[in-house]
Amino acid sequence: MGQSTPFRRLAIVVEDEDIQREMITLLLEESGFWVIQCEDAETASLALKARHPALLITDINLVGKMSGIELAQLARAADPALRVMVISGQPPTSPLPDGVTFFSKPVYPIELIREAAH
Repeated sequence: MGQSTPFRRLAIVVEDEDIQREMITLLLEESGFWVIQCEDAETASLALKARHPALLITDINLVGKMSGIELAQLARAADPALRVMVISGQPPTSPLPDGVTFFSKPVYPIELIREAAH
């Protein structure tokens, strides 16, 4: 008989800064997540529809037409159970959807992992 593979949850990370995106991805992978990386909200919205992740982490200010807050709103409307975390160096200029957690940059890895693990 083969070995069983541990269950791994899927996360989508949306960040236009390569270094930030890679750091968050590494932290999540070390915590047992599969990660899809996106540079913009438009690409992430397609991934959300196709893959149905357990977690979405997005920056607020992204390249493209859609902000991270708009992406969070769309994601929560499509799946109210989706865990959404928004990260930014600036406070949000509009209200975050219910159930969305905000983190200020720089993000402390232990806080990010603790919140993602819930």
